[in-house]
Parts: sequence; C-alpha cells; structure tokens
Amino acid sequence: MTTNESDYADLHDRITDELPDDFSVARVTYEGPRLIIYTDTPRKFAEADGLIGRLASTLRKRITVRPTSESRLDRNEARDRLTDLVSDDAGVTNLEFYPETGEVLIEAEKPGLVIGRRASKLDEITERTGWTPEVLRTPPIESSTVTNIRNFLVQERADRRDFLERVGEDIYRTDVDEPEWVRITTLGCCREVGRASFILATPNTRVLIDCGDKPGAEGEVPYLQLPEANPIADLDAVVLTHAHLDHSALVPLLFKYGYDGPIYTTAPTRDLMGLLQLDYLDVAAKQGRTPPYDSEMVRETLKHTIPVDYGDVTDIAPDVKLTMHNAGHILGSAVSHFHIGSGFHNVVFSGDVHYTDTRLFNGAENDFPRVETLVMESTYGRNGDYQTDQADSERNLRRIISETYEDGGKVVIPAFAVGRSQEMMLVLEEAMREGDLPTMPIYLDGMIREATAIHTAYPEFLRDGLEQRILYEDQNPFLAEQFQQVDGGEEMRQDIADDEPCIILSTAGMVNGGPILSWLELLAHDPENALVFVGYQAEGTLGNKIQNGRREITLDDGRGGTDRLNLQFRIESVSGFSGHADRNGLEDFVGTMNPRPEKVLCVHGDETATDQFSSALYQEFNVRTHAPRNTETFRLD
Repeated sequence: MTTNESDYADLHDRITDELPDDFSVARVTYEGPRLIIYTDTPRKFAEADGLIGRLASTLRKRITVRPTSESRLDRNEARDRLTDLVSDDAGVTNLEFYPETGEVLIEAEKPGLVIGRRASKLDEITERTGWTPEVLRTPPIESSTVTNIRNFLVQERADRRDFLERVGEDIYRTDVDEPEWVRITTLGCCREVGRASFILATPNTRVLIDCGDKPGAEGEVPYLQLPEANPIADLDAVVLTHAHLDHSALVPLLFKYGYDGPIYTTAPTRDLMGLLQLDYLDVAAKQGRTPPYDSEMVRETLKHTIPVDYGDVTDIAPDVKLTMHNAGHILGSAVSHFHIGSGFHNVVFSGDVHYTDTRLFNGAENDFPRVETLVMESTYGRNGDYQTDQADSERNLRRIISETYEDGGKVVIPAFAVGRSQEMMLVLEEAMREGDLPTMPIYLDGMIREATAIHTAYPEFLRDGLEQRILYEDQNPFLAEQFQQVDGGEEMRQDIADDEPCIILSTAGMVNGGPILSWLELLAHDPENALVFVGYQAEGTLGNKIQNGRREITLDDGRGGTDRLNLQFRIESVSGFSGHADRNGLEDFVGTMNPRPEKVLCVHGDETATDQFSSALYQEFNVRTHAPRNTETFRLD
C-alpha cells in the first residue's frame, strides 16, 4: 500500500504547524527518499537561516524546497540575475532551467563559488530568482561518460520525477509494523571471489545488495532464482556498493526480469557503472558471446539510480535506512550500513575495502552508531596474505621500471581501468617529477583515460589534498604530459612497440580480454621487456595462470583460430597496490570498528581465505563468525 491523499494532508498540516504564519506550503510530495515542499514563498525559506534543517530534524526526513511557477522569475530574467550573482571565477559552463520542478541546473568548474560558505550563495540565488539551484562540477578532463549520463538524465527528467514520486510513496507507506526478524541470504560471493549478491529481508522488505559476475568463470551468476530473490519484480530496492563488474555487471539484468525500482549508490559509482557495463557488452560481442542484456537495460539502470552521498542517512524502505561510508577501494565505493526498524537490528556490508590511506583515497570508515552484524570481504583473508608496505612496493616498481628502461625495454602493466590505473598514474607521475624515474611516455590503453576523467569530476571522493590538486589545472597530476592515450588501434600499438622505452597501462587488469592481449603479442617475444602485475588476479583468469608460472598461452587470432604465444619477457608481481585490504587491514577494520559487531559473515574470498579469516576473528575478538556457502540464509534477531 502506498501513501494516500490522507497521509499527504496530514503531512501538509504538520509542516504548516512548524512554519511561521506567513510561509506558504502549496503542495507536498515525495521524490524517492526526499520530501519535496512546493511553496509560493521560496524567498522566505531562503532567508530563514537553519529553518530547513530544523524541519528535517522534526520530520526525520530529507527536505527540498521548490518554488511554484507563480513565485519565480521567467527564465530569461532569471538567467540574467544568475549571471550577476555568480562570480566569473566560478567558470559556469552550463545553465538549464526545469519549469516542471522550478530547478535550475548550474554546471561550473568551481562549484564552491556557486554554493558559497554554508550554502549562502544558493540561498541568495533562490531568494533573488525564486528558482532552486542544483550545482554540478564540470570535469577538469572532458568525460563523454559524465556528459552522456547527465544529458540522458536531463532528457528523462519528467519520467524520473514520476518514478521518484512512486518510490517515495512506497518508502513512506504507513501500513508497516516493526520487524520481528531480519534475514540475509547469500546469492553469490561465498567461498569464492566474484558474483557478489545478497538479499537483506524483513517481513516487509527485500533489498538486493550487489549483482555481479564472476571473473574467469562464464555462466556462474548469482542465484537469483532462489525464492528469497523472487519475484525480482517485487524487490523493494537494490543497493550497489561499487562499480567493479564482480559487483555490478548483472544489475541491468534485473530490469530484463521486470524490476522497476530504485538503485541506491554514490554518484561516481553510477557513472563508472555505466562505463563498465557498456564495455562489458562490447567485450562479450567481440568474444562472440551473447550478452545477458542489451544497452537499453543499461539506460534503464541509470534512469533508476538514486545517488547517495557519504554520511547521508537515507530511507530506502518503510523499515530500512541506508547510510554509505567511504570504503577506500575505488572511486565512490561504499561500506553500506543498514538500520532496520526502530533500532531492531543494524547490518553493515563492507563491500570491498582498503583500510589504510592510499595515494588515491582515504582509508575505509568503520565508525557507526550501531552494528550487530557485519558481512565482511575476505579476499586476502589467508594466514599469510600480507602485502608489502606501499612505500616498499613503489620502490620495487621503480626498480623494475628503471632496470627495464636501462635495457631498452618496455614495461606493460595490466591494470583495472578504475582504481589501480589512477593509483599507478599518481605513483609514476610523482616518480618522474621528482627524478626517481627517467621521464618517458606513459601510454594509457583501454578505458583508463575515460575512467580518469570521471575521477576528476568527483574530486571530493578522493584523498584529502588530491582534491585541491585536481581543482587547479597546473597541479592536476592526471594532466601530466607523459600520459598519452592509445587511440590509433593496432597500428599505433605497433608503432609504440617499435619505438623508445616506455610504460604501458592497459586493460583488462586480469588479462581476460581487452587491449592487454595485443600487448602480449607485441612485447612477449623480447626478454628486455617486462610484464608487471600490480592487482589481484582471480582464479581461472589468464593473468592468474601467467602469474603462477604459465609461459605458453593460447590467444584468439581474430580469424576464428588460435595462436600459441611463448612468453619470453620478464614477469614480475608487485604487491601493495591492491584496492583490497590485506590480512592485517581486514583484521584492523573489524578490530577497530566502533562498535564491534556481534556476528561476522566472511565472504568474497576463496574457501581457504574465508575459513582462515573467520577462525582468526573468532579467536582474536571473541565474536561469532561464519564462512557461509552460497544459497544459505541467516536469521538475525
């Protein structure tokens, strides 16, 4: 049962009672988790310092105030007024007005100058124009993904508003009792790495957390056919912890099976998800596989996404609140905290975490108001899974590159387009800038450049200090002249292979497709060249096989046959750059959690890793632990 007219009338009266007599409330509605107040007196709301915050606290809802059409300037007059109000230094690149909602979208190179201290400039814009401003950052590096997604969401704005109103009515329906139990069902990712997917259920609600594929194991998908997940069309919400394909690849498949509800994730995860899913379809087509869905389902996924900022408590169902926190893994990755009922139970899904700071991100957050159950990744959970200190790892990488350079060779680094590539770019840029490495070209092949552009669109999600460097073009490390995009296909790759010593960052990070296969063919015959692994290589992938000693491999020749390739170049692995915490980091994440959980489910690791990590947590912290199998259900009460 959804919110009815009587509920809205009661809500209208409650809001009116909280406001001064000269404030107008024309209409109230919900858009997703937000309460929207339409008013004929937007200037009064803008002038009343702290009023919205107090009202939100009283109603326990996130609130947006929008003007009615009668209370705002016409678009031309508002555009002129905005031009006067916003400093030229803000670098406004686009203004879009939306009469249906009374909003104006302002894209700017320096959005802080549009927002003002404590949002003072936003209040002034509303006060002087009657329009409600929404501010977005113009990426310092042009990103076709960010541009296309923003344009698409603009085109779908009317449909999205209808969708969000429906979602809001479902969230705030009033026919829901306090839950008597909570259950977690494992649909994948247990005693294995990949196909992450879980159901969090109460008597009233079913939430799907992640829906990914399994690298190197075609056809092994989440157990969506389980009764706990079906019918998929009736799921209340989907929560996505981050954009890597082992967590996000199959989210569009849900829409093929009839799902029409919200997907909650961070804004950068939404953009990266779109980029990686479209590439997922492209790779499948090139490999002659039938993709599980088409690009239209990717667009539906984007259309149904509701962005959540770190730290914002967000209602996603009548008895479930979600709060996302930095996971330190990749851009926008989130540790997801679920508050069930009126304090009945609290569950945290770690997603993938990196506990300590890296060059790219602050370490994962693990401080929560309450937590009884933790679903914890265990990728490096074995007893001996300790990574080299990052400073030592960087020295080791610089040594390998320097030795290869002196031999006249080239270094090729398989890297995930998202996360490890940007970390490598920061390491290499600084090493060359400070003279620790000779200056040489660094070629970016695959989606790395586009993923990097998305990073620069969301500098507030990056490590403290890096944000400021990105905001000023002359300090932006990602714009260093050494970085060159490989955009000439096989001809350009051949020219690079025949040219001077260089470094090549190439997708795919696990050598299971993409341009890295071309680099193997071009460089593997020369012992002076080097292949350097800096990221996790999942079992069953070609990268894992090479890392474990295979020196003769078979590659598709592009004509329906295969070629045998003998790997004669130097092969090295440098730990310390993984986006996953090592065993120490995993233990520290749990051990320093505030408060410490009562129960831990160890997932996202092979059988040895999950068993050993589960045992260690029990012995060290005296908490109940499990290393679940796929398709198990746990009752929490």
